Amino acid sequence: MKKVAVIGIGQVPVREHWDKSLRELAAEALLNALQDANRDEIDGLYVGNMLSGTLSGQEHLGALIADYAGLSGVEAVKVEAACASGAAAFRQGVIAVAGGLKKCVAVVGVEKLTEFSGRYTASALATAADSDFEASVGLTFVGLNALVMQRFMFENNVSKIDFGNFPLLAHRNGSHNPNAMFRRPITLEQYRKAKVIADPINLLDSSPIADGAAAVIIVPLEDIENSDKRAAEVLACETGTDYIALHDRPELLKLKGVEISAKKAFRTANLQPKDISFFELHDAFSIMTALSLEASGFMSATEALNRVKDGYFEIRGKLPISTMGGLKGRGHPVGATGVYQIVEAVTQLRAEAPEKIQVKNPLYAMTQNIGGTGATVVTTILKNIRLS
Repeated sequence: MKKVAVIGIGQVPVREHWDKSLRELAAEALLNALQDANRDEIDGLYVGNMLSGTLSGQEHLGALIADYAGLSGVEAVKVEAACASGAAAFRQGVIAVAGGLKKCVAVVGVEKLTEFSGRYTASALATAADSDFEASVGLTFVGLNALVMQRFMFENNVSKIDFGNFPLLAHRNGSHNPNAMFRRPITLEQYRKAKVIADPINLLDSSPIADGAAAVIIVPLEDIENSDKRAAEVLACETGTDYIALHDRPELLKLKGVEISAKKAFRTANLQPKDISFFELHDAFSIMTALSLEASGFMSATEALNRVKDGYFEIRGKLPISTMGGLKGRGHPVGATGVYQIVEAVTQLRAEAPEKIQVKNPLYAMTQNIGGTGATVVTTILKNIRLS
């Protein structure tokens, strides 16, 4: 297997893009990535997307985006894995280049979620749950995560306010990211008073739906010129799965898919949790932040609730998380989220993040994209070539 690297990144701001179609968003991010990589040709295109057929009335995204971006003729396919679609597409791109099947591939994550009512979009998102036994009885993803959060609070004797520092951190970092949906910090008092969506989850526990697109260019590491220190080596990109329905899981509070994915990634990269410089985790809900840190091997979920209070996860802390806002501050354009995470990680490794949220001399970055309530998880570890 060949070593591979990301040499180009591109994105569009996460917003409600009323004036741009799905194909326009994807092509803009793709062309930005090609320009950043100083490339004008690719031999493969992998598109991460979850709901184009349901919310945009458009499938066949691979050929559509290749055509619109002026790349018609290239091999192009869509990859779907619920909210983990972006990272799942990235993994396919990595496999293609590492296996010697492709010399230069693009991965694009794209989603438009804001053109329908919140109720309709929530129903569409619920298709990532168990249709027969969860969605059919009205359980949305907010509802499912609320059940997990309720159980966690009961078993660990913690209060709701203990989770508030996670969204505060995400919004604080996101306020400095020009591509983030939310550019304003929030207070603990605002968190306390936020509208409850599904008890105990409130509005500020939940990442917002949004429109967006992000893209990366992947090539063999051996093809990179010695002078190109802006590239990031992909040390690992591993997937883990779990039961799709919560009621089937032996331990409700254990994210087995996260554990499997993270352990495989650490083993492939020959690293340990203590080696990671920063972690772009899937903070779709506050409870997922705590549980992901535990399942990934960093610390227990209850310890994470305590450490977030003392600056452990801040930009200058021991393990910075959600450095550019995460899903909560940047926004969560579902199928694009995993690629945004890669783009942000590479930005940090290049030392090109805004000054106030630039991690100091990062060597190893870890990203983690979760589909459903943990049924599909893709963990990626990237290395800073600049500091090698």
